Amino acid sequence: MDTLFALLDCNNFYVSCERVFNPAIAHRPVVVLSNNDGCVIARSEEAKAVGIRMGQPVFECRTLIARHGVHVYSSNYSLYGDISRRVMDVLNRFCPEVEVYSIDEAFLNLAGLPADAEEFCRSLQARIRKWVGVPVSIGIGPSKTLAKVAARVAKKNPGLKGVFDITGCAREVLASIDVEDVWGIGRRYARLLRRRGILTARDLSGVSDEWALRHLTVTGLRTVKELRGVSCIPLEDAVQPSRTIICSRSFGRKVYDIDELQEAAAAYTARAAEKLRRQECASSFIQVMLVEFPFNEGFPPTRIASTNIPVATAYTPELTCYSKALLKRVYRKGPAYRKACVMLAGIVPRGRVQMNLFHPSREGPKQLALMEAVDGINARWGRGTVGFAASGFERPWWMRQAKKSPRFTTSWADLPRVRT
Repeated sequence: MDTLFALLDCNNFYVSCERVFNPAIAHRPVVVLSNNDGCVIARSEEAKAVGIRMGQPVFECRTLIARHGVHVYSSNYSLYGDISRRVMDVLNRFCPEVEVYSIDEAFLNLAGLPADAEEFCRSLQARIRKWVGVPVSIGIGPSKTLAKVAARVAKKNPGLKGVFDITGCAREVLASIDVEDVWGIGRRYARLLRRRGILTARDLSGVSDEWALRHLTVTGLRTVKELRGVSCIPLEDAVQPSRTIICSRSFGRKVYDIDELQEAAAAYTARAAEKLRRQECASSFIQVMLVEFPFNEGFPPTRIASTNIPVATAYTPELTCYSKALLKRVYRKGPAYRKACVMLAGIVPRGRVQMNLFHPSREGPKQLALMEAVDGINARWGRGTVGFAASGFERPWWMRQAKKSPRFTTSWADLPRVRT
C-alpha cells in the first residue's frame, strides 16, 4: 500500500488560543510574550504585517505596539496545553494513527482511508474550527518531510484555504523551498549545502545517496529520500521518554535570599518529577544551577552542583531533598540571582530501576500511591491544586505575567461568563 501522511499545524497557535475566548481581538494585531514578558514568541498575521519580529524584545517594539494598538498577552500555558489536548482529541477520534509532534503539530497516517485525502483533511479542518475554535493548516504528502513542506505551503498561500496535497507536484514545489527550511536540515548543514551550490529542497533531493551519506550522515540520507517521496521516517504512536528533564525559569525580580531560592528549587523539582512520572520513569542524577546577575567581578555568573542518586526515583520529596542540598552548595550570600534550573538525568523506565543494598529505596507503595493521588488531583482540577509546602505559597520570586489571560478551561474561578 502506498504511504500517505498529513501534517496538521495550528496557525499562530498561542494567538489563536487567546482569540477563542476573546473574539474582539480577531483580525487585530496580537502578540504573546515569553516568560517574564521579555520577548515576542507568537504573532498574529496582523502583528507580522506591522513589523514585529519573532523573538524581538518587548522594549524594542513598544513604539510599534502603541502606534498600531497591538494587543499584548503573557504566556498562558495552561490554556494553550488544554486547547492543544482538545485538538489532538479530535484527531484521535477520526484518524486511526496520530503522532503528536509538538503542542501545535501532529502527523497523521492517511493510508487506507476510504475518503479522498484532501476532502478528508478539509472536513477535519472544519471540525477543529467548529469544535475547538482554532484555525489549522494541513499538508499532505507521501512522506513526513513532504507533508511538512506541504503544510508550509498551505499556511503561506491563502488561496489554498489551509489544505495542500503535494503529491504529483513535489519537484515544482521543492524548487521554491530554501534548503535551510527543510525539516531536519539545520543551519550547519545548510551552510555546507550552500557552499556546494545546493540552494533549494529540489537541489537536495537530487544529490546521490553516497554523497548524502558521506556529508549528511544517515539522518541526512533519510531526509533526501523523503524529499523524493520515499517514506523513511515512520509514524511514532508513542512518545519516547526524554533522556533529560529540565525545569528552568527566570525570576520575576532579583532574588537574594536562600529561602526564596530553595522555594524555587523545590517548585522546579516538583514540576520535573511530575514530568518524570508521566513517562513512567525514574531519575538517578540531579543537577541544580543558579545564575547570578552580571557584573559580580571575580565570580562566575553560573554556579552548578550535581549528584548521583543511589536508587533512581520519581518521588518528589526525595528529589526535593537532593535539590535543596545542592542549592546550599552553590548559593553565595551577597549577589542577586536571576534564574534557577533543575535537571534530572540518568532516566530509566520505572520497571528497570536497579536496587542498592546499602541505600534502600525511599519510594515504597505508600509513596507511589501518594504521588499517584497528587498527580490525579492536579490532572483533574488543574496544575497546582495540590502541591508541596517546600515550594512556597506567595512565591514573590515567580516570573512576571502581568498580561496573562484567565485560565478559561482549567480553572473554575476563570470560567467565562455568558451575557444573555
